[in-house]
Formats: sequence, C-alpha cells, structure tokens
Amino acid sequence: MACKNNNSEVNSNPQNKEQINFNQKAKDLVAQMTLEEKVSQMSYESPAIERLNIPEYNWWNECLHGVGRAGRATVFPQAIGLAAMFDKNQMSKISNIISDEARAKHHEFASRGKRGIYQGLTYWTPNINIFRDPRWGRGMETYGEDPYLAGELAVRFIKGLQGDDPNYLKLVATAKHFAVHSGPEVDRHRFNAEPSPQDFLNTYSPHFEKVVKEAGVYSIMCAYNSYNGKPCCGNKELDNLLREDWGFNGYIVSDCWAIRDFYDEGAHEITKDAKEASAMAVKAGTDLNCGNSYPALVEAVKDGLITEEELDVSLERLVVARLKLGLFAPEGAVKFEEIPYDVIDSELHRLAALETARKSIVLLKNDNNTLPLNKEKIKKIAVIGSNADDLEVLLGNYNGYPSEPITPLLGFQEKLPNAEVSYAVGCKLAEGLPIFEAIPNSVLFTDNSLTKKGLNAEYFDNIALEGSPKYKQIDETVDFVWRTTPPFEDFSYDSYSVRWTGTLSVEKTGNYALGGEAFSSMKLFLDDKLLMERNDVHHPKKIYEYVKLEAGKTYKIRFECVQNNTEHSIMRLLWEAPKDNLEKEALSIAKEADVVVLCMGISPLLEGEEMKVKVDGFSGGDRVNTKLPKTQTELIKKIAALGKPTVLVLLNGSALSINWENKNIPAIIEAWYPGQAGGTAIADVIFGDYNPAGRLPVTFYKDINDIPAFSDYDMKGKTYRYFKGDPLFEFGYGLSYTSFKYSNIKMQSTIEAGDDFTVEIDVENIGGLKGEEVVQLYINNSNADEYNPHKTLVAFDRILFESDEKKTLKFKIDKEQLGTVNSDGEKVIQPGSYSLSVGGAQASEDRISRGSVIVKEFTISGDIFQLPM
Repeated sequence: MACKNNNSEVNSNPQNKEQINFNQKAKDLVAQMTLEEKVSQMSYESPAIERLNIPEYNWWNECLHGVGRAGRATVFPQAIGLAAMFDKNQMSKISNIISDEARAKHHEFASRGKRGIYQGLTYWTPNINIFRDPRWGRGMETYGEDPYLAGELAVRFIKGLQGDDPNYLKLVATAKHFAVHSGPEVDRHRFNAEPSPQDFLNTYSPHFEKVVKEAGVYSIMCAYNSYNGKPCCGNKELDNLLREDWGFNGYIVSDCWAIRDFYDEGAHEITKDAKEASAMAVKAGTDLNCGNSYPALVEAVKDGLITEEELDVSLERLVVARLKLGLFAPEGAVKFEEIPYDVIDSELHRLAALETARKSIVLLKNDNNTLPLNKEKIKKIAVIGSNADDLEVLLGNYNGYPSEPITPLLGFQEKLPNAEVSYAVGCKLAEGLPIFEAIPNSVLFTDNSLTKKGLNAEYFDNIALEGSPKYKQIDETVDFVWRTTPPFEDFSYDSYSVRWTGTLSVEKTGNYALGGEAFSSMKLFLDDKLLMERNDVHHPKKIYEYVKLEAGKTYKIRFECVQNNTEHSIMRLLWEAPKDNLEKEALSIAKEADVVVLCMGISPLLEGEEMKVKVDGFSGGDRVNTKLPKTQTELIKKIAALGKPTVLVLLNGSALSINWENKNIPAIIEAWYPGQAGGTAIADVIFGDYNPAGRLPVTFYKDINDIPAFSDYDMKGKTYRYFKGDPLFEFGYGLSYTSFKYSNIKMQSTIEAGDDFTVEIDVENIGGLKGEEVVQLYINNSNADEYNPHKTLVAFDRILFESDEKKTLKFKIDKEQLGTVNSDGEKVIQPGSYSLSVGGAQASEDRISRGSVIVKEFTISGDIFQLPM
C-alpha cells in the first residue's frame, strides 16, 4: 500500500522545528531511564521519576460529550445526538468548549498536586466505530451508521480537542476502537472479526483513515476483539496500516485490560502469560497499556521475548506526547494554561449545550400539524413516563455532572408557568428495572427499638473506614450529591469514606429493590450479609438486587461508601417499594389534561458497555430486540385510547421499532440522551420556540428480524447503504415546521473517471417559517455488486434559511466518493451510469414530486480508475 509517511521530509520542514526538539528531548529522557523505569511509564498509571523531574501521570480521561467523570462540566447530548445534528460547525464549537473545560480542570488539579485518573490531558475520545446494528449497547457513543458522516464529524471534533497551536496540543484525542469493533458486548474479549475487503474498506476503516490524515489524531485505541486471527492490540497488520500506509505518527493505547485477553481463559488465549502478551502487544505497536499487564515487560526483556530498544520506540512516542501537551514545559510556554477555571459550566457553555440539544432533536412525525403546541391555550398538561424526570437519562454515559440540569418535566414547568403541569411515572421503563428513589426516612431507624428515625453515620477522613470516625451524626436519609464540597469543611473533599448503619423496617410485605449509587465504591449489607458491591470508578451506575421484605420485621442495614480521588461525590441509598397504582395515576392526570406528553424510550441503565442487566429484552448492555419494552407500549395504548392530543418524546441511544406508535400517535420526537439542557430543548421544540431540523444518523427498522444476526459482521443487509427492505424511518430522515424546495441543479452530465466534480443547487424555504435545512447528497450506483453499497452519502450541510429565503449552494464531490472495492481489495471507479440525489432526505417518489429532493443522472466515462490506497 502507498502513502507512506516520509519522516525525513517531516523533520526537514522548518515548521516542525519544535517537533525535532520534542523528539530529541524524548530520546534524551528515555536514555537516562532504567529498564524498570521505562516499563513503568508504559502503563496508564505512570509513576513519577523524581530524579528526571518527570511527574506522576494518569493517561485515562474521557470527554465523549463533555468532560467526563471529573466532576462539574458542561454536558452536551450523547454522541449519537451530536451526530443527529448533521452539523460540522457545531461539532467544532462544542469540542472547543470541551477542550477549554478540560484544560481548565487539568491546571486546577495540577495546582493542587492532583495527577490521578480523569485529571490529565490525554482523552480517550471519540468513539468512531460504526453503529452497524441497533442492538449494540455502545452504539449511542458513536456518530451513527455511516462512515462518511462519522468521519466528517470526528475530524471537526478531534481538531477542536487538539487545538490550533503549531507547537503544543491542547489535548490528545484518541480515535477508538480500532478495528471492526461494534458488539456484541458479551463476545468482545474473544471475537475474531474477518471482514471482506469490501466491508473493511467501505465501512470499517475509511473514517479512521480520515481522522489520521485530515485531523491528525494523535492517539488510537486498539479494540478488544481480534482482527483476522490476532487481537487488535497485538496485530502488526493494523499497526502497519496506521503508520506505514496512513502516516499516523502518534501513539497507540490498548483498550482497558485488552492485553489480559491475550492469555485469560475464555478470552483470546493466544499467549500463555502476561510476559508473552505484553511483548506481543509492544512489538505490534501498542505503546501504552490500560491495564496491569505491561509490568511483565521487565521479565520479558530479561527472558529475551523483546528487546529494551523495542521498548524505547514506544516509550519515546509517549514522552513526545507529554512534551507536546506542555506537561514538562516552563510556566507560560503553553497558551492553553491561560484558560480560566470559571469557563466550566459557564453561562455561555450552558447556552451552547441548549443550542446543541435543540439541534439534535429529530421530529419523526407531525400529523395534521399537531406541533407546535400553543402554550397560551394550554391550561393543563400531563407529563407521563419515568424518563420525564430522570437525570441519568439526560446524561447518557461517559458523562460529567452539570450544575443546573433540566429534565423534560422541569422544562415543561418552566415553559408553562401559568399552566398546571401534572406528572406521573405511569409504568416501569422495563419490567425488572426499578424506579429508584432514596429510601425514605419513614422506614429507617437507628436501632431495633424503632424509636429514632434515620441512620447512624460515621465519617472517616481516610478511604478505608479505618480508625475512629472524625464525625458522627444521624442522617435522616442517604441521598447526597456533594460535588466539590466535602461533607465537612476540614475534610479532604475527594478522599474520605462513610458508613451508615441502622435498621430497616417496612409496613408492607413484598419484593423491594434495594440498591445504591456512588461514584467511587460502595457496599450494601442486609443482616450483615453482603447484598451487593461495586468498585468501579470507570462506569459509575446504580446497582440493585430484589429482596423480599416482611412487614414489621427488622433488618440490619449497613451502607459503606468510599470517595477516592474523584471530584464529584455521589452517595445514595436507593430502593423501589412495591407500587400498584402507577398506571392509575397516569390515566387519572391524562383524563384531566388538555394535552399529554409521554416521555418514553430506554435508559443508560439498560444499554451500554458490558453491563449486568437483568431485564427482559436486554443482555449484557446490548438489546435483544428494538421494540419499546412491553410496560411502555401497554401504557401508551391506554393513554392513546383517551383521545387526548398526545405527543411521544423518545429518550434513548439507539433505534426503536415504534410501529404501533407511529400509526396511532400524531406527533413523535426523538430526543436521544439530550444532555443537561435536554428538558428546555424538548419544550422549545414542542411549543414552537425552536424549529427542529435534526436527522437520523441510523436506520429505524420495523423489526429486528429484517436484518441479519447481530453476530454477523458482514455489512450486507445492514444500514441504509446495504438494507433492501422498507424501514420505519430511514437514515437522514427528519421533519421541520417549514418546508423547502430544490431546483436548478447544475453538474456535468459526463464525468471522466478519476475526476472530482461540483454540484450547484438552489434551495428555497417555502414554508413560511425560519428554519434550518440539512442538505444531503447521495450517490446511487446501479453498477455496484452485492458487496458494495448501491447508495451512499457523499456530502451534507446544515444551513439556516429565513422565511421565503432562497440560496444557491455549491458542493464539491471528491472522486473517492465514487469508488467501489473489488475482490482484490482495490479501490476503483467503475465507468457507467450513476445518479445523484440532493434534498433534505433520501430520494423517494413522493419527495421528488414535491420538490424536496431532486435527482440528476450522470455518466462516468473512460476506463476503470484505480484509486490510491
């Protein structure tokens, strides 16, 4: 393969003089290290080497849709919602905001000697895997199912994170997970992906290539799974593709504990131990280990499995990265140090979160102009659904913690100050998933006498619950979110532990869900038996177990939480008590309302990364089907039978087969996991203060049986590029409160194979309202064989139009967009007949007749043209 990076040319470029200094400085530092010191710096928890003035550094950080897991931050919509904007400029804007907050937080941490996890400048973001199947629980972290859309958005996001300084990186961005990684979660530690050349080059790799070549992404995370028989993090073929063919010159980091999969029983089992696995990974180009395998490299060198010189190659890459971040630079050398701490979750950033949430919302259905609603005429509104007032559903996963989150319920309350806004949960989100609330004071007692309510609290100024507690008191409930404020002024705010003890006694016999939530670690005991524990700062979610409690019986309860080097403190003792009247409450308020808003969907407690989910329809973080859970559909049908004006708001991270709802509910909105301002944005759309223009970045299928099995990584039959059936809602679909007409298309009728070309089109807002249009251009290639897409997105832009405004737009189509892949793995352009569609969605007879899409036939002439690899 061609396009090799010429290091001598790079180093001879005068603009790269600083880079030469970084490389030499890295060589000098590495040369002074002992073997043990070198190995220590190749793990994500890199200790200080004081004699060389190298400070401690933790490489792990997240900023998927805002700075994650490091306390207060602006939280934008989940990544799938960012993709739904189809807005490259907005991606640049929010990634600049995120990197500003990341820099400000890092410098504040460093000023206090804090250099632990989630406190550095190397971010393991973005996740650009293709959302090839709606069952994948982590698909919500991606930019959807189309590699062109994903690549274009990722380039903007990465550039915003890494900054524009010629010498220093603002942050290091990490494109993950390379390669062919997209579920099922249960198989990710042992699955071997063997894609066809067509699928690899058409779907699984082009967006990774784009972020290397166009964004200069400085880090790549290799995936858990194997690729063509070797684990991705031990696969020299993938390293060669990145470095030799694409010119990648950064470092590669393993997914967390992926090296252990090389030798763990039941995983890849390709090596016998950590020594062999670590040597294999480093030889294959994996420079940094997230995990605990690389310490074995000391013995691996001594045993001759790898040389110290081979370690130096990886280590120098890592040191250069730290140098380019300015981590060893003198004070004042890096302009990003000047970003003030008060930018974090500032008013300006909150407004950007609102703007982004609005842009991410997709209007799926609006029969008879049900929307927008007239807020002046509504006196009573019923808001129904457990997603209406759930912070977790706002924030998604890999999230930070905003200071002023707005749930949909709060959004409606603020939008309608003079109306009666009633709320009812109505039903469980899914059978088996509790509706959590803090265990109330009415059932908690200090001892078995049941005379004093509350729990005995012991606060320790250490993380081990050791010694005598510094403070003792009675807490009425355990429902604390302390953020950066410690429970007591003389506590270390991010390093303490708490034990609550007492008695639990309920008035009603039944099955109760007992659980908790804490950011660092927690344990819950019932009658001195461990009921559950979680020790995972990486995926802090609620955990629970169902237990039968008898009325009047006393149960000893003990809840222990540890706050360990994290800024945001959550300690909550939760439950779900038996409830028989959820549906009755919902129907009651719906009958009295002028309009009903149903906030349904799914939750990050059901879909996500390798989760222990015990709910029908979900498995290990993935989904078994794409239906709404039965609990919701049953309630929706009963609400619809009332005949009230009804709006369905979906909050979820993946496609839903809402077939009945689409036939019977007049207005449907897709809001994703919308971030901190989601409630305001949803209310703005429903009441016409914002005209929606979001588009689906994934296909909504009618039935999961319409596509091949989840474990089938062949692209045939999946995503809009290969799906031959009739979708419920197609990729690129989304409605507006206004309408647009396309006309006067100008492009060549004949294009020479190997030439780029331009398209000109007139677009006019004819609907009488100001609004944005997402202009989408698709190439249709009737000559493509069954292994290549017959249709693919080749350009898009999101553009604002005043009422009755007309604009002439121009798009350049790169010849690469016309390519197909032959069985030899060569990218070629075939001569023959093609067509181009331009419009606010994919082409259909109805849209063409209405003028909202226009189609142009054209011919590619000449011989077969081979594209460079």
